[in-house]
Amino acid sequence: MPEGSSTVALDGFGVEKGFDVLVAGVRKAAADGLKVRVFGPAAELSLVKVEGVTVVDTSESIGNDQDPVPAVRSRPEASIVRAVDDVKQGNSSAVVSLGSTGATMAAATFGLRRSLGVKRPALAAQIPLPGRSVLFLDVGANLDVRAQHLIQFAYLGASFSRSVLGVSNPSVGLLSVGEEAGKGRSDVVEAHAALSDSEEIDFIGNVEGRDIPAAVADVIVTDGFTGNIALKAMEGASRLVGDAITSAARSNLLSALGGLMMKPAMGGLRRELHPDTTGGAILLGLRNVTVVGHGSSGPDGVANAIRLAARAAAVDAPFLTEQMLHRVGANRGAIDSGDPA
Repeated sequence: MPEGSSTVALDGFGVEKGFDVLVAGVRKAAADGLKVRVFGPAAELSLVKVEGVTVVDTSESIGNDQDPVPAVRSRPEASIVRAVDDVKQGNSSAVVSLGSTGATMAAATFGLRRSLGVKRPALAAQIPLPGRSVLFLDVGANLDVRAQHLIQFAYLGASFSRSVLGVSNPSVGLLSVGEEAGKGRSDVVEAHAALSDSEEIDFIGNVEGRDIPAAVADVIVTDGFTGNIALKAMEGASRLVGDAITSAARSNLLSALGGLMMKPAMGGLRRELHPDTTGGAILLGLRNVTVVGHGSSGPDGVANAIRLAARAAAVDAPFLTEQMLHRVGANRGAIDSGDPA
């Protein structure tokens, strides 16, 4: 096994609830036997005696208020840049950050090579739903796409769902404004036609916005602009509904009694639907694993982001994705077109 093959490089900055939450999450992941190299301020991170954990003292970070591309290019000592470089050097096999999404994507794209044939890496998020999760991509890496990018996203998502999430034959849907093949923008219509001819994936056709929370497909594909808005709308709606249920349960004595009886079931549902359950989004299409966690994560969210990265690296998800892309004749145009975008 290559050096660093079971180790995750973690950006030690960006957790909104502070270093104590980050430390608690790292301890949870380390308790599973995972190795973590944390790039952050050693004085703030009480991890010196935690088995499997190494702290690389780093004081510089890139915040959400900074332009990510120039910041990454001009600040080689920033925590996320150093974490990515650690993977590039072979000391770690995957990188995790709960800080600036833009900086993480920029650092990973610059520092880690794209998988052979991949035009645009895509940010894929698991949407936790009762009993299952849906892999939704792209959720922000590519605001403008062409049909060939949507086609490739479908294969990236299907390969990840199969190799890491354990779905034997993942169904794939294409987000549009109607179920009919001719509905949607021209790039969506063109992608639909190409995916319909594929024998490598179980393409179920177009799906609509209401079908995402209904989990009609294991993988749902769209552009980064639409995906980011849809994801945040669902997160906001989930919080609103949860708060409304809590408020209603406290409105009078009878409701309070009913709420008390429902508390165990509701607690389990809240945990199942909480973003911390999935750990974060993964940047698909690079030759090394990159996970973007939630800045608002608690200890479980930090730990699950590390676990997700380790699991993807353990099965070499990037290599499996690359293999799938080159088995697919329907995707040949997206690979061999010569389009540098």
